[in-house]
Amino acid sequence: MVRYLFLFLALASLLAGCNSLQPHPDTLPILGQRDVVDGDTVYHQIRDFSFVDQDSQLITNATFSGKAYIADFFFISCPSICPLVTKQMLRVYDKFQGDPRLDFLSHTIDPKRDTVGRLRNYARNLGVNTQQWHFVTGVKDSLFSIAEDYFSIALENEDAPGGFDHSGRLLLIDKNRHIRAFCDGTDPASVDHFMEDIALLLKEMETEAASNEK
Repeated sequence: MVRYLFLFLALASLLAGCNSLQPHPDTLPILGQRDVVDGDTVYHQIRDFSFVDQDSQLITNATFSGKAYIADFFFISCPSICPLVTKQMLRVYDKFQGDPRLDFLSHTIDPKRDTVGRLRNYARNLGVNTQQWHFVTGVKDSLFSIAEDYFSIALENEDAPGGFDHSGRLLLIDKNRHIRAFCDGTDPASVDHFMEDIALLLKEMETEAASNEK
């Protein structure tokens, strides 16, 4: 119960600090909890993780080294929001397809049924480049706990549609593992704004790369 209370408070803080339908900023904030250690601000980061994707490749933080990526949580047999979220995720993918600076990471929350083989068929049916978009499975507890790092919800609930409570949020993670933006993946208008956020982060990365070359 304490764990879920903490998650609720973290979600409330995140939502209070960033409304995806507010006027668009010139730069993206770093979202989530922050601490001051020896005078330096330490921002929330996505923890180390290790999962397996639809092509049986090991996917870790190193997979996204030097890149930004978009994360979400789903399960193939989801009877509620997942089809809507996947439709919007495909819109984002179509816009940024082939951009080497950006990858996609979809975590199943139903590893018992969503095997590597089922994830492979799912990705194939979507028609996406599986080198850019990874559909991952792993140990259930690891999948559920990493959702907390993304300020998302992934819980077993026999009363929920399909047996799971989960968030339909899409999240933008930068190359330093920081959450920089999010949106409601069931709301096309929110996703439109989110795609502007992505473009802004990619511009930031381009400017930083150019500065480092000088």
